[in-house]
Amino acid sequence: MVFAPDTEVALRTVVHLINSASNGTESLGTVADLDRFLEAEGFTGARARDAAELASVHKLRSELAGVWTSDEDSAVESVNRLLRDARALPQLMKHDQWDWHLHATTREAPLADRMGTEAAMALVDVIRSKEMDRMLVCEGDDCDAVVLDLTRNRSKRYCDTGNCANRAHVAAYRARQAKAG
Repeated sequence: MVFAPDTEVALRTVVHLINSASNGTESLGTVADLDRFLEAEGFTGARARDAAELASVHKLRSELAGVWTSDEDSAVESVNRLLRDARALPQLMKHDQWDWHLHATTREAPLADRMGTEAAMALVDVIRSKEMDRMLVCEGDDCDAVVLDLTRNRSKRYCDTGNCANRAHVAAYRARQAKAG
Protein backbone atom coordinates (compact mmCIF):
# COMPACT_ATOMS: atom_id res chain seq x y z
CA MET A 1 0.00 0.00 0.00
CA VAL A 2 1.38 3.37 -1.02
CA PHE A 3 -1.02 5.64 0.90
CA ALA A 4 -3.48 5.38 3.78
CA PRO A 5 -6.85 3.96 2.70
CA ASP A 6 -8.71 7.26 3.06
CA THR A 7 -6.03 9.00 0.99
CA GLU A 8 -6.43 6.44 -1.80
CA VAL A 9 -10.22 6.86 -1.72
CA ALA A 10 -9.87 10.65 -1.93
CA LEU A 11 -7.36 10.38 -4.79
CA ARG A 12 -9.66 8.06 -6.72
CA THR A 13 -12.49 10.53 -6.21
CA VAL A 14 -10.24 13.26 -7.64
CA VAL A 15 -9.54 11.05 -10.67
CA HIS A 16 -13.27 10.39 -11.17
CA LEU A 17 -14.07 14.08 -10.76
CA ILE A 18 -11.43 15.21 -13.27
CA ASN A 19 -12.41 12.45 -15.70
CA SER A 20 -16.06 13.51 -15.52
CA ALA A 21 -15.03 16.08 -18.14
CA SER A 22 -12.49 14.08 -20.12
CA ASN A 23 -12.39 13.45 -23.85
CA GLY A 24 -14.95 16.10 -24.65
CA THR A 25 -17.67 14.62 -22.45
CA GLU A 26 -19.48 16.20 -19.51
CA SER A 27 -20.96 13.70 -17.09
CA LEU A 28 -21.69 16.31 -14.38
CA GLY A 29 -23.99 18.48 -16.45
CA THR A 30 -26.88 18.63 -13.99
CA VAL A 31 -27.48 18.67 -10.25
CA ALA A 32 -28.92 15.15 -10.63
CA ASP A 33 -25.65 14.04 -12.26
CA LEU A 34 -23.76 15.51 -9.31
CA ASP A 35 -26.09 13.68 -6.90
CA ARG A 36 -25.31 10.37 -8.64
CA PHE A 37 -21.57 11.13 -8.64
CA LEU A 38 -21.53 11.94 -4.92
CA GLU A 39 -23.55 8.84 -4.09
CA ALA A 40 -21.21 6.63 -6.12
CA GLU A 41 -18.20 8.19 -4.37
CA GLY A 42 -19.78 7.84 -0.93
CA PHE A 43 -19.59 11.60 -0.31
CA THR A 44 -21.81 12.78 2.54
CA GLY A 45 -22.68 16.04 4.26
CA ALA A 46 -24.72 19.15 3.61
CA ARG A 47 -25.87 19.95 0.09
CA ALA A 48 -27.40 22.99 -1.56
CA ARG A 49 -28.45 21.00 -4.65
CA ASP A 50 -28.49 24.06 -6.90
CA ALA A 51 -26.76 25.45 -9.98
CA ALA A 52 -24.29 27.47 -7.89
CA GLU A 53 -23.12 24.33 -6.10
CA LEU A 54 -22.71 22.52 -9.42
CA ALA A 55 -20.72 25.47 -10.80
CA SER A 56 -18.46 25.44 -7.73
CA VAL A 57 -17.75 21.73 -8.25
CA HIS A 58 -16.96 22.41 -11.94
CA LYS A 59 -14.53 25.13 -10.83
CA LEU A 60 -12.92 22.75 -8.33
CA ARG A 61 -12.63 20.09 -11.04
CA SER A 62 -10.69 22.53 -13.24
CA GLU A 63 -8.40 23.47 -10.36
CA LEU A 64 -7.69 19.82 -9.54
CA ALA A 65 -7.03 19.00 -13.20
CA GLY A 66 -4.43 21.76 -13.16
CA VAL A 67 -2.82 20.32 -10.03
CA TRP A 68 -2.76 16.84 -11.58
CA THR A 69 -0.43 17.93 -14.36
CA SER A 70 1.54 20.63 -12.53
CA ASP A 71 5.02 20.61 -11.10
CA GLU A 72 5.56 20.17 -7.37
CA ASP A 73 5.87 23.88 -6.52
CA SER A 74 2.67 24.75 -8.37
CA ALA A 75 0.86 21.80 -6.79
CA VAL A 76 1.92 22.94 -3.31
CA GLU A 77 0.66 26.45 -4.02
CA SER A 78 -2.71 25.12 -5.22
CA VAL A 79 -3.09 22.65 -2.35
CA ASN A 80 -2.27 25.30 0.24
CA ARG A 81 -4.78 27.68 -1.34
CA LEU A 82 -7.52 25.03 -1.29
CA LEU A 83 -6.86 24.36 2.39
CA ARG A 84 -6.61 28.04 3.26
CA ASP A 85 -9.79 29.01 1.36
CA ALA A 86 -11.78 26.29 3.16
CA ARG A 87 -10.28 27.31 6.52
CA ALA A 88 -9.23 23.70 6.97
CA LEU A 89 -8.88 22.42 10.51
CA PRO A 90 -7.88 18.74 10.40
CA GLN A 91 -9.60 16.49 12.92
CA LEU A 92 -10.16 12.76 13.36
CA MET A 93 -13.64 11.49 12.49
CA LYS A 94 -15.43 8.14 12.53
CA HIS A 95 -18.71 7.68 10.66
CA ASP A 96 -20.70 5.32 8.48
CA GLN A 97 -18.48 2.37 7.52
CA TRP A 98 -15.26 4.36 8.03
CA ASP A 99 -12.93 3.89 10.96
CA TRP A 100 -10.81 6.83 12.20
CA HIS A 101 -9.76 9.13 9.37
CA LEU A 102 -9.13 12.83 8.79
CA HIS A 103 -11.69 15.46 7.93
CA ALA A 104 -10.58 19.05 7.60
CA THR A 105 -13.97 20.75 7.32
CA THR A 106 -17.32 20.35 8.95
CA ARG A 107 -20.16 18.36 7.38
CA GLU A 108 -21.99 21.67 6.98
CA ALA A 109 -19.25 23.36 4.92
CA PRO A 110 -20.11 24.04 1.26
CA LEU A 111 -19.74 20.97 -0.94
CA ALA A 112 -16.90 22.34 -3.08
CA ASP A 113 -14.97 23.30 0.08
CA ARG A 114 -15.39 19.81 1.51
CA MET A 115 -14.46 18.13 -1.77
CA GLY A 116 -11.52 20.47 -2.31
CA THR A 117 -10.25 19.96 1.21
CA GLU A 118 -10.43 16.17 0.95
CA ALA A 119 -8.59 16.33 -2.36
CA ALA A 120 -6.01 18.73 -0.94
CA MET A 121 -5.40 16.55 2.13
CA ALA A 122 -4.83 13.53 -0.12
CA LEU A 123 -2.54 15.54 -2.38
CA VAL A 124 -0.57 16.62 0.69
CA ASP A 125 0.31 12.95 1.23
CA VAL A 126 1.26 12.54 -2.44
CA ILE A 127 3.51 15.59 -2.40
CA ARG A 128 5.13 14.81 0.96
CA SER A 129 5.83 11.25 -0.19
CA LYS A 130 7.43 12.50 -3.41
CA GLU A 131 4.94 10.40 -5.38
CA MET A 132 3.58 12.96 -7.87
CA ASP A 133 4.86 10.74 -10.66
CA ARG A 134 1.90 8.47 -9.86
CA MET A 135 -0.42 11.21 -11.17
CA LEU A 136 -0.52 10.64 -14.93
CA VAL A 137 -2.45 11.44 -18.06
CA CYS A 138 -3.67 8.45 -20.07
CA GLU A 139 -1.27 7.38 -22.83
CA GLY A 140 -4.16 6.38 -25.10
CA ASP A 141 -4.41 8.13 -28.45
CA ASP A 142 -6.80 11.08 -28.27
CA CYS A 143 -7.47 10.55 -24.54
CA ASP A 144 -7.00 13.28 -21.95
CA ALA A 145 -8.31 11.37 -18.92
CA VAL A 146 -6.12 11.23 -15.82
CA VAL A 147 -4.68 8.10 -14.24
CA LEU A 148 -3.69 7.31 -10.67
CA ASP A 149 -0.97 4.65 -10.67
CA LEU A 150 -1.05 2.80 -7.37
CA THR A 151 0.65 -0.30 -8.74
CA ARG A 152 3.73 -1.54 -6.96
CA ASN A 153 5.82 -1.50 -10.15
CA ARG A 154 4.42 1.81 -11.42
CA SER A 155 3.09 0.20 -14.59
CA LYS A 156 -0.38 1.74 -15.01
CA ARG A 157 -0.48 3.89 -18.13
CA TYR A 158 -4.10 3.91 -19.29
CA CYS A 159 -7.30 5.33 -17.82
CA ASP A 160 -10.37 3.47 -16.68
CA THR A 161 -12.80 5.66 -18.63
CA GLY A 162 -12.80 3.70 -21.86
CA ASN A 163 -10.93 1.06 -23.76
CA CYS A 164 -7.61 2.86 -24.11
CA ALA A 165 -5.46 -0.04 -22.87
CA ASN A 166 -7.32 -2.55 -25.03
CA ARG A 167 -6.98 -0.35 -28.14
CA ALA A 168 -3.24 0.08 -27.51
CA HIS A 169 -2.72 -3.66 -27.04
CA VAL A 170 -4.69 -4.49 -30.20
CA ALA A 171 -2.70 -1.92 -32.20
CA ALA A 172 0.59 -3.35 -30.90
CA TYR A 173 -0.56 -6.88 -31.77
CA ARG A 174 -1.56 -5.85 -35.28
CA ALA A 175 1.76 -4.06 -35.76
CA ARG A 176 3.63 -7.22 -34.71
CA GLN A 177 1.50 -9.34 -37.05
CA ALA A 178 2.09 -6.97 -39.97
CA LYS A 179 5.83 -6.97 -39.32
CA ALA A 180 5.95 -10.81 -39.09
CA GLY A 181 3.76 -11.37 -42.12
